[in-house]
Amino acid sequence: MSTRARLHSRLRWVVVAAAAVPTLLATPWAYVRVVTASSIRETGGSVEHADAALVLGARVYKDGRPSRFLRERVEAGVELYRAGAVDRIIMSGDGEDSSGFGEPSVMRRVAERMGVPPASIVEDPLGVDTYSSCVRARDVYSVRSVIVTTQRFHMPRAVWLCQRAGLEARGTHPPARLTKSTVWGNIREIAAVGKAVGDVMRARVPRG
Repeated sequence: MSTRARLHSRLRWVVVAAAAVPTLLATPWAYVRVVTASSIRETGGSVEHADAALVLGARVYKDGRPSRFLRERVEAGVELYRAGAVDRIIMSGDGEDSSGFGEPSVMRRVAERMGVPPASIVEDPLGVDTYSSCVRARDVYSVRSVIVTTQRFHMPRAVWLCQRAGLEARGTHPPARLTKSTVWGNIREIAAVGKAVGDVMRARVPRG
């Protein structure tokens, strides 16, 4: 085979690989979005009752202020509680986050300021990722049904992971906004769903 023929052969393989890798990464992402679509809705309106709202953690600033994503998630959980759709709220996040305040503690503070009784709030400081939050809701906090609150781009993975953990799971999300953060969040989800599938397949045991 001539040098030119070998180069053409290698180029064909490069092109095939360049097309195949994105497809392999996107397939689980697309599947998760399809199978959870009917379980996800925007906040507002009536929803079927669940044991708890599972509010997933997000960034806390160095001064202890919740990021917009985190504040919106808590507000969605509080809305469910006020409507009588859940009996309690599980604030699940990293208790040793980089802010030094702990995501669940900040989430609790926001919810209490909105009028939620302290006894109706549960802090999960070991909800360091979505998989851990779902499994720990089942194993540590003994819930059988949850309404997950997070942003729209994150919701399919979150609901799917909770369903795979054996929970009856649905999700409500605040209105989506087109910002740099939401664009990046959607892009990040492609790889994050792949990791989630791996966690489920190997039945990873969360910390704690």
